[in-house]
Amino acid sequence: MKNRPFVSTLAAALALAVCTLAPLAATDKDDKKPLPQAPTLNDEYRLGPGDKLRIEVYKDAQLSQALQIRPDGKVTLPLAGDVMAAGRTSLELRDAIAESLKEYIANPVVTVIVTETAPQLVYIQGEVNKPGAIPLVNGRMSILQALAVAGGFTDFANKKNILIMRKSGKRETFNYKDAVGDDYDNRREPLQLLPGDTVVVK
Repeated sequence: MKNRPFVSTLAAALALAVCTLAPLAATDKDDKKPLPQAPTLNDEYRLGPGDKLRIEVYKDAQLSQALQIRPDGKVTLPLAGDVMAAGRTSLELRDAIAESLKEYIANPVVTVIVTETAPQLVYIQGEVNKPGAIPLVNGRMSILQALAVAGGFTDFANKKNILIMRKSGKRETFNYKDAVGDDYDNRREPLQLLPGDTVVVK
């Protein structure tokens, strides 16, 4: 009978310890950060410079590579060499790499996984109402869409000779008046901008 107070005290102490530790365990579990995952992209996403890829060639560990698209828009793989990646979807890049490997491998099976995407922007400057950087939706935008986002032209803009400066160093010109004129063939796809392009409206 003399041990009853001691047993009661011990039971109360154990109960208190359990109640104290339970919230700590729950807190530890909740504090665990989720593992980083590859970005969720749709099939229309266009690759751009800076995007990081994992390219797997079935049953060939030496050809499988983790790569980043260079500023010139290309990636380099053993045997396949330089392959243009910017402006393509992951499926289109997969097919291009597989085609390049056919000379060395019978029926190559290639998988392209986008592990990290870089911000894809084009830049508009000059005689537009809202010059600056414009994010590309799914890595794709026509020059007509970009000019609309830039708020259209100022009163002094030369709409017939708009300059597009590509990151590759190539330069193109665009005639806005022809593109919206009555004689323009609407079945033609408008000029598409690529990540890093700079549009200059004089």
